[in-house]
Amino acid sequence: MPRKVSDIMTTSPRSLPLEATLYEAAQVMRDSGIGDVLVTFAGRLCGLVTDRDIVVRGVAESRDPALTPLSDVCTADLITVRADEDALAAAQLMGRQAIRRLPVVDDERRPIGIVSIGDLAMVDEGLDRNTLSDISKAPPSL
Repeated sequence: MPRKVSDIMTTSPRSLPLEATLYEAAQVMRDSGIGDVLVTFAGRLCGLVTDRDIVVRGVAESRDPALTPLSDVCTADLITVRADEDALAAAQLMGRQAIRRLPVVDDERRPIGIVSIGDLAMVDEGLDRNTLSDISKAPPSL
């Protein structure tokens, strides 16, 4: 039986509101041992910020982490999936789009999970292992 995204996703992803600061996001990442935080507006997903975003789009641009809102550095053009979608299809989507993290949302676009490269290791059947390699080798977005 094919696995669903809900079978492999990390549940209860960490999120912060759009107006939270880079400093707050960095603290959540540090305290949770993660490299990304979902960004929300009125509880709905509107972006994603990574530790790399904080460095490249924030610190390297001389932005004050205590004053810079996530809205200034987060990636807003996100590809998402639903929990009931096929996990193999989600993995292939990540490979085609060369994305390392895939937010999982409900019908109201509220974040309920996230799929990362590590989660894809659980998709045994039908996953071309080159997919993981291709995602890892893709150049990072700026």
